[in-house]
Amino acid sequence: MQRSSWLHPKFVASLHNSSSRNPLHFRKQQTTKPYHYNDHQKSLCLRHTDKLQEVRRIVDETRGEKETLFLIDSLQKLCVDYHFEEEIEAKMHSLYEKQLKIIDGEPNNIVEVSLLFRLLRQAQYPISTDVFYRFLDSSGEFMASLANEMEGLISLFEASNLNFGGELMLYRANEFSRIHLKPYRTSLDTDLAVHIKQILENPYHLTLQRFKARQILDNNTSKSYYNFNIVELGKMDFTMIQSLHQKELKEVTRWWKESGLDQELVFARVQPLKWFIWPMTCLPNPKFSKYRIVLSKVIAFVYLLDDIFDVEGSLDELYLFTQAIERWDHSSMNSLPDYMRACFKVLQDTINEIAQIVVEEHGWNPIEYLKKSWIQLSKAFLVEAKWLIEDEVPTIDDYMKTSTISCGVPLVLVHIYFLLGHGATGDLLENLPNLISCPTRILRLWDDLGSAKDEEQKGRDGSLLASLRKENPHWSSQVARGKVMQMIEEAWEELNKESFSPSASMFSRDFVIGCLNTARMVRVMYNYNEEHKLPMLKEYINLLSKQV
Repeated sequence: MQRSSWLHPKFVASLHNSSSRNPLHFRKQQTTKPYHYNDHQKSLCLRHTDKLQEVRRIVDETRGEKETLFLIDSLQKLCVDYHFEEEIEAKMHSLYEKQLKIIDGEPNNIVEVSLLFRLLRQAQYPISTDVFYRFLDSSGEFMASLANEMEGLISLFEASNLNFGGELMLYRANEFSRIHLKPYRTSLDTDLAVHIKQILENPYHLTLQRFKARQILDNNTSKSYYNFNIVELGKMDFTMIQSLHQKELKEVTRWWKESGLDQELVFARVQPLKWFIWPMTCLPNPKFSKYRIVLSKVIAFVYLLDDIFDVEGSLDELYLFTQAIERWDHSSMNSLPDYMRACFKVLQDTINEIAQIVVEEHGWNPIEYLKKSWIQLSKAFLVEAKWLIEDEVPTIDDYMKTSTISCGVPLVLVHIYFLLGHGATGDLLENLPNLISCPTRILRLWDDLGSAKDEEQKGRDGSLLASLRKENPHWSSQVARGKVMQMIEEAWEELNKESFSPSASMFSRDFVIGCLNTARMVRVMYNYNEEHKLPMLKEYINLLSKQV
């Protein structure tokens, strides 16, 4: 049974003296209904604050390089690091200055060196793959003795997934660690086998962080590696944020019912949970509650417009609909069906709501950029509708140019960009930064690889595979799919470089996380099985909804 959210900032402030260190320091939120708190909820909130102070003491007292590495890794993997951003930043700077002491330390410290490499790279510090040279034999391969060090293999494997592209050392590290970790999957220790299986199938960097945290909390073997107090804080944090998300989802569902669109768009996919999962994943920090709710509406309209163009509208209607969106004028909808007019009206209200949030919180109005993003999306949908009606297979370049807009990722990330307080640049929508274009390509390519469509979608989409086969008729289906997988891997490497290079500092850390989490979510949302179902999505929902 879902519990109502009890994380309202007024309640927290009444229990504790609010400060910048308050674990539940939220942005101002609009509240439409009063919050009611039972004794259990009050007790958990107070116990959470006490446990937070215990962990803060541990953080403050941790001094040694090795202990500091494991501490930061624990806080991040259990998703409680957002409580200690300043402390972690200071400790990461210290580790960077002392990196040679760690790298040149004990000869068998593969765990520490791999962890140092991953943490520094994630924190946008420059660090070379040369740190792994000491673990190579005379032939330039990783030493055979490392095959017996399970923890070292895990640490090396996790580090190898942060490849910037063309880093041969990390390619070798990935292959070596993967090969030698596989035998542990058949271990007589069931928990250990599950632990290794989860690591290989869902590497930390490529997987949703809260998904991994929940796996850790559920697996006795992996949980035993972490400090008890940090684990307990992780459990409490998970429960409290879970309750907050349930409240947010109720707000999204309420908005949908009150919009009246459920009566107008009877042909469309109505999936509030799927709409909400995207912003819930992209912006995990509790303080972004209001943003998650309004972004769920944005994502809803991406799905709804997709269904209008792909399922319901005639080509003539779609031309007029696109023109009306381009003019951003509701009166120009008069000659169109009622459902189109109703949809556009609620879309306008939603975008105006977002623009007003940005005005109130950041001092300027991004409405022209937001409107332009919806114009681009509708034009891309129209091009795809023409392709499908005319049974045309576009060129690879034309397909990617259009489909990377129609997937909706640029539009959503642009809305996040402004909500997080970034200023406008004149050519933002014409020349998307790689931080946006990379997760866009990853989603587009994964979706095409799945080929099986959403089980509730009635229309049909084009596919890069079809364009590849048309331009390369000698390719087999397997070769074409291999090419797409290669493109996904290259996009991930480019995203790594954009996210973790010092140049990424021009974007807020929350925006970088949002772009990374969008790419991470793709494997969950588009990993179809042979029955056209989404088992990873189902597991993700189950893990995040059940009690810890």
